[in-house]
Amino acid sequence: MENAQAGEVISVEERFGRSGRAPVSVSHDRPAPKEESELSNKVAAILTRFTRWLDSYGETSWDHQSFFAGPVGGKAKALYYRHGTIGTAAVAPIILCEAFLPWTRRFFHHRIRFPIADAHYAMGFLFLHQASGKSSCLEKASHFLDELKKSRAPGFEKYCWGYPFDWVTRGGVLKKDTPLITTTPYVYEAFLQGFKATQRDEWKQVLASIAHHARFEIKDFETSPAASSCSYSPFDGGGVINAAAYRAFLLFSASQSFSNDDYRKIAERNLNFVLEAQNPDGSWYYAVDGVRDFVDHFHTCFVMKALGKIYTATGDEGCYSALAKGTEYYLKNLFDEEGLPKPFSKAPRLTVYKRELYDCAECINLGLVLRKSFPSFEKTVVRVIKEVTSNWVKPDGSFRSRRLHLGWDNVPMHRWGQSQMFRSLAYYLSEQPTSNVCQVDAGNNGHPSRN
Repeated sequence: MENAQAGEVISVEERFGRSGRAPVSVSHDRPAPKEESELSNKVAAILTRFTRWLDSYGETSWDHQSFFAGPVGGKAKALYYRHGTIGTAAVAPIILCEAFLPWTRRFFHHRIRFPIADAHYAMGFLFLHQASGKSSCLEKASHFLDELKKSRAPGFEKYCWGYPFDWVTRGGVLKKDTPLITTTPYVYEAFLQGFKATQRDEWKQVLASIAHHARFEIKDFETSPAASSCSYSPFDGGGVINAAAYRAFLLFSASQSFSNDDYRKIAERNLNFVLEAQNPDGSWYYAVDGVRDFVDHFHTCFVMKALGKIYTATGDEGCYSALAKGTEYYLKNLFDEEGLPKPFSKAPRLTVYKRELYDCAECINLGLVLRKSFPSFEKTVVRVIKEVTSNWVKPDGSFRSRRLHLGWDNVPMHRWGQSQMFRSLAYYLSEQPTSNVCQVDAGNNGHPSRN
């Protein structure tokens, strides 16, 4: 916002719907008021049960990467990347465990805390505070933001976050707490939402620090006269499309929040890289390296969510055109015959699961971001919420993690679906009439969960 005062933080959500562009579709496809009221009441009850489960279960968990986060799995995965045949034999027993014995994660690694999950929980409780007005929800959000301040990556002057485990990739091992541009923007968004709710100056300072990190410690790589990709961490090369989309969103937001034109210029180059990388059919590959040319559900959501937020904040015509093509591709190719999210359109390998919570959560988040400009998302959001609330809620209040080809993976994983689904449903609830959500409860009177 051009007339923002220096140092003023302006929420991305605050600018939603101000572009004035006519929607793609003439029909909003909204459910009937009674149906919508019943669904929001059901979501409120489920979220209340979930917060009680979270208090009981604690804020650490296993992860879908637990099989490979320890020394045994890590060595097997590294061997897989270096030596195809031998490596395949090494990881095959682990993949079988993932497919048929998901609970065996506990033998490969221990429960840990995930910054990206803490960010989603903070945002979710802030949405619940917005929906219910209950101070307990704000207290819970503040608790998770305080935990994020503790878990920042050590060894860096500015605030940034990564994974709390060694991540074995085809390019080598990203050591524990290596800052990632795919994690840090979620924390930025959580602190931004928290600052808007409380005006706490310390959180504004954290926002400024995060923006400085994203600008100066993440590297740029020119891809065309108008575009640059960015590094995934401070130590690697560029080419990953969702990484550039995340950074573009963060720096566009920070440029407006702190009246910093340098941030805007860098963001524009990263945005142009994402726009230039879009395929003619409207899809995006994971990367432009000619190797990781797969199209999957949640990475597509990551890219489109970032573009949607940038479009809302700036009215950029290129974003709108890319989103129009992306929406058409997404809705036609990344849903199965039941109209529910499927993992891949163009898959790099066979998967051990049929459907996963993470895809459903990101579908809801994306639909809520885009439905005002692209009303075709309205029915999709409702359909997926109905599926999750009907079939994915466990008796203890947590969510199933994956629907396997045979059975379910019921291991609760904060980073891999639980926190994202909590945030997406709380986001949905925050947009419903207050009278429908007055029963939302943060659980445990807002006090921190046990670890």
